Amino acid sequence: MSPTHFLDKIKFRLSAWVRPRMVVGFTRGDGIQLMRTRVSNTTRIEAPAKLDVEENVFIGHFNFVDASGGLTIGEGCQITNYVSILTHSSHIAIRLYGAEYLDHREHAGYLKKPSVIGPYSFVGPHTVLMPGVSLGKGSLVRAYSFVAAGSYPDFAILAGNPAEVIGDTREMDAPWLAEHPELNRFYKAWADDRR
Repeated sequence: MSPTHFLDKIKFRLSAWVRPRMVVGFTRGDGIQLMRTRVSNTTRIEAPAKLDVEENVFIGHFNFVDASGGLTIGEGCQITNYVSILTHSSHIAIRLYGAEYLDHREHAGYLKKPSVIGPYSFVGPHTVLMPGVSLGKGSLVRAYSFVAAGSYPDFAILAGNPAEVIGDTREMDAPWLAEHPELNRFYKAWADDRR
């Protein structure tokens, strides 16, 4: 860890004692500085070295972002507030082992899976993403949703507990693009990207 990264980390943690606020600029685990990514000082990031986050990401207040199983957050994503993004789960293992859980290392029932949030996706408040979720680009997860492990298509609108695909964000965006045709080239720059 570089001295700059270390000082940034200390400043980030101390700022939480003052008040919730957005911190502009984020240093990724590989040392890359993301000058347009914003993360609240009240968000807890577990295993930041395994978090692959891109530029122009917003991660709001009071979130738990668990990257211990590997987590990718694509460019332009918005993670609102009070969201839990999980890449591991131990509740089955804890029930199986009971009081002996802490006395064992490799646990049956311990789940660890990477998750991906596609570029320009939105995760609404009070949502839970379980380990092994793969959201396609341009997705929208409505508030209070529980998203189970699985792959979800590009531009999906997800809602419910468990969340299901209920729509397509392209239909939501179409009237806006019709009213502001000058934005089509910006939209197509990521929406038509085949990567």
